[in-house]
Amino acid sequence: MDEDKSPAPKNYQEYLMLQNLLKCQVLQSEKAGKPVHDEHLFIITHQAYELWFKQMLFEIDSVREIFVVPTMDESRMLNIINRLQRVSLILKLLVDQFIILETMTPLDFLEFRQHLATASGFQSLQFRLLENKLGVKQENRIKYNQQHYMKVFNDEESIKMLMDSVEQPSLLAVVERWLERTPGLQRHDFRFWRAFETSVSRWLDETIYQPYIEETDPKMKETLMAEYQKQKDSFDTILDPIKYNTFVERGERRLSHKAFQGALLISLYRDEPRFHQPYQLLTLLMDIDSLMTKWRYNHVMMVQRMIGSKVGTGGSSGYHYLRSTVSDRYKVFLDLFNLSTYVIPREYIPPLTMSMKRTLSTLSTEVESGIEDQSSSLESSDQSNEDTSQVMFTM
Repeated sequence: MDEDKSPAPKNYQEYLMLQNLLKCQVLQSEKAGKPVHDEHLFIITHQAYELWFKQMLFEIDSVREIFVVPTMDESRMLNIINRLQRVSLILKLLVDQFIILETMTPLDFLEFRQHLATASGFQSLQFRLLENKLGVKQENRIKYNQQHYMKVFNDEESIKMLMDSVEQPSLLAVVERWLERTPGLQRHDFRFWRAFETSVSRWLDETIYQPYIEETDPKMKETLMAEYQKQKDSFDTILDPIKYNTFVERGERRLSHKAFQGALLISLYRDEPRFHQPYQLLTLLMDIDSLMTKWRYNHVMMVQRMIGSKVGTGGSSGYHYLRSTVSDRYKVFLDLFNLSTYVIPREYIPPLTMSMKRTLSTLSTEVESGIEDQSSSLESSDQSNEDTSQVMFTM
């Protein structure tokens, strides 16, 4: 490949290509002979959104690339957290950016709205790529004018980019595979899921069922039994893999059963050194999901404020269509939000074995633990291989 022999930029203006960038704000109202002042703000705001979308895509793509390698180096976790935190901060900025746009009144917007013709925010290619790369399920999307969202894109390049974003592993998919390899899910000396099920049973028995047995008031007794059954049924939906997978098939849960177990394990033992960063990662994923929802909500409110129930410029139902997107259908990491439903009090969390405690302490002590485990006649060769993989943090 030939190297780019163009001269290096001489100054700030050339480096940022400002001569081109600052000429991109073309007022259609001005071309029509009657310039409208606030159209400039409208264009600048949306162009700024698109630039930030590009940066978020850049960060998310880099995070996905780190995750997809067969054996992820644990030291890269800091890069992942830093880049997702950057995405989160950008989204906070974009959520607040609506405030600036709302300094424009509905009457001001109406002065140039006809010049938008059929242009609509729904046609933002980068926002659709962002949704797909995060992991929004195609079957969960609300149809736009009763048609698939890709129908608004006609050029081959855009269609190819959209298809690639759907076919390649999303952030949700790579995080799911990572969670399925969480240390502690398959260890012979610490079977987390079995221990957790026992602890849940003991917690429900001691805090609800035993008080129910001892209660003499019929109404209070009935209330306690109803609460016990409600909690038991709720926990059964995650403890029973068949019931859990039924929710997955219905689209009500996103993560596989094993990945959900890994996320819960990290949440319960987040104070352990090796889980500090994984827990921070799960928190950032929820932050990003929350901020995406806030962005959608602020967008809905702005549209209602500007055009009320008028039809959108792209032919959609406008406010009513956008309002339908502010729901759990568009939440990617919904299961992480629901983890708190299954968190039990600290005193009931299963205690770690000494070997598991060492594994979750520091990388150096885990290596030592792995050597000890391999030399022990009590461990099987399969377990030794598993410990070795955990040293590499292939979660």
